Amino acid sequence: MSLTDAQLAEIAAQRESRTETLRPTVPALEAMLYQAIPVLDHGFVRVIDYMGDDSAIVQAARVSYGRGTRRVSEDAGLIRYLMRHWHSTPFEMCEIKYHVKLPIFVARQWIRHRTANVNEYSARYSILDREFYIPAPEQLAAQSASNRQGRGDVLQGDEATHVLNLLRQDAMQTYDHYAEMLNETEAGEARDPARQGLARELARMNLTLNTYTQWYWKTDLHNLFHFLRLRADAHAQYEIRVYADAMLDTVAAWVPAACQAFKDYRLGAVTLSAQMLSTVKRMIAGEVVDQKASGLSKREWDEMMGALGKAP
Repeated sequence: MSLTDAQLAEIAAQRESRTETLRPTVPALEAMLYQAIPVLDHGFVRVIDYMGDDSAIVQAARVSYGRGTRRVSEDAGLIRYLMRHWHSTPFEMCEIKYHVKLPIFVARQWIRHRTANVNEYSARYSILDREFYIPAPEQLAAQSASNRQGRGDVLQGDEATHVLNLLRQDAMQTYDHYAEMLNETEAGEARDPARQGLARELARMNLTLNTYTQWYWKTDLHNLFHFLRLRADAHAQYEIRVYADAMLDTVAAWVPAACQAFKDYRLGAVTLSAQMLSTVKRMIAGEVVDQKASGLSKREWDEMMGALGKAP
């Protein structure tokens, strides 16, 4: 990831400013505020602002006037109860705003989560940077033979080199054409005064999906946990999962009790259907149950056995 001198100066200025407040703040997250967490080759995640903490979740659940006098362990116990029983509104009382720099194809996957306020960098008004996501060699994999949404074996040798060269050459060529059609420098000045140049809103359609964009993304903790449950999962696409992992680190600093409950009851847990639970009960009772006798489909049986740590 590369930040310009101007961007670094802006971050330093933000971190040097101080504002007195009566509302609760979280020292661990304050230490991370505004700083760019590197993701992929040119991307980052930054926490820009937040509201609430673990005590805000407890306060909302109890509808109390302040932090209260209960011990931290009691508050953590209540948060775990709320998470365990799928309560949502107490977690909605906490909000966080991120500044994210990400490839366009990741943004188009991310935007499917329609539970946030989003404002994206506009290529109708501004010129996008000449920055593209090029996968690391270990992430350059073939299509999975068994999963239409997944990856298979990592490409090797000349084939991998050829694909990387294509990705890089295509991105650079289309950006060169984008700049040529605009007839503008990044400062907005004409490259050739004799030419008019294409409108920015049209020229952008030529760019590849690995071009980087940026946005501000604000959401509440309940919906953030839903996003992280899907995108920090081992089955999520790598390029969005690394963003989720970086965000999960900020959540652990912000609301440590809620984050631990989330890891225990969502991220590290599995859900069993009624049929699966019935089958597990039969197994615990000593009955020998195979896939056919369970009434489960082959896929369901394999998923259940995998969750139980047994070979299907």
